[in-house]
Amino acid sequence: MTLAINPNLGRVVEPPIAEAYGWVDGRSFPDAKPLIDVCQAVPGYPPPEALTDHLAQVVKQPATARYTDIEGIEPLRAALARDVASAYGGPVAPDQVLIAAGCNQAFCLSLLALAKPGDEVILPLPWYFNNKMWLDMQGVTAVPLPFRPEQGGVPDVADAAAAITDKTRAIVLISPNNPTGALYPAETIRAFFDLVRERNIALVIDETYRDFLGREGRSHDLFHDANWPEALVHLYSFSKVFCLTGYRVGAVVAQRALIAQIAKAMDTVAICAPRIGQEAALWGLQHLGEWRIGNRMMMRARLEAFETAMRRNDNGYRIVSAGAYFAYVAHPFEGRPAAAVARRLADEQNLLALPGSMFGAGQESYLRFAFANVAAEIMPAIAERLAADTARG
Repeated sequence: MTLAINPNLGRVVEPPIAEAYGWVDGRSFPDAKPLIDVCQAVPGYPPPEALTDHLAQVVKQPATARYTDIEGIEPLRAALARDVASAYGGPVAPDQVLIAAGCNQAFCLSLLALAKPGDEVILPLPWYFNNKMWLDMQGVTAVPLPFRPEQGGVPDVADAAAAITDKTRAIVLISPNNPTGALYPAETIRAFFDLVRERNIALVIDETYRDFLGREGRSHDLFHDANWPEALVHLYSFSKVFCLTGYRVGAVVAQRALIAQIAKAMDTVAICAPRIGQEAALWGLQHLGEWRIGNRMMMRARLEAFETAMRRNDNGYRIVSAGAYFAYVAHPFEGRPAAAVARRLADEQNLLALPGSMFGAGQESYLRFAFANVAAEIMPAIAERLAADTARG
């Protein structure tokens, strides 16, 4: 007997990252042409030894094995509130922070609190596939904003204004963006914030990659606005900045009333985020300021190396936008599905990237490269392999 499946879940696509890794699963790669993995956004270096040494001591403490408060341990909430206030120049209180098991969970629980089945949420194309998957599971309609490659992937607020209906509950932005790497101008983010306040909906902004900005200064000034809690839901992750992807620790910053509702869902799903991850994030905020800055500089160097390598005029690929961890690249094979392009690169060039089609409709001309996974000296090899594939036709 086959059990009946919730149709909302049954219609959701399979996890794209797992599908892509299936293309190279079980293969071996020669030393002369090793696999270059620019598929998943994972730091290509470990957390600092000082952090892991600290955790080795913390894990011996009995409290580490126990539940925390639903919203997270108070010292971490307070430390992140200070960190956000420092980064954006506006006040944040610890009780406006909830610690989640990664930014994916922070998104899911926030949207669960904001939207019910039948509601609508606006997502710019190309979208982060896990966001779309969650909305589909919940019976919430994802309303796409058109992709604007001529604007470097920065969405147009006029498109959003035209897409809002009486069912719209939120607009979601990711900046720096996944998958495109685009860093949205501060004035664009402000325009979206003004729009949602005018229309009485939420602006959910995922700034997982804010530690890897490609410019100096603040990414926006929304926390300067005393009324930011009326409309802003800010998401963050410690996974990339402190190399804690497996520890699953992220955060929501929002108005107290919304945090209280998110906490209900958190208690039901997981009770609390893993304590060891919270302890790791807290220690990172307290002790790894210089290390954090060093990683930002390293990522900028990797971005510059990737952009330099891609200036080869024989590979046919063109960067549409790039920043933080990602580059969104137009491939040269007009009419060929992105998945076919990506699969051939994996099969013949030992280069694993994601097809744009995994990030929504109308993305068949693009591939996503998570270039931060590899060292700067590897970037010329990426361009060389793309040139070899282009020569094949």
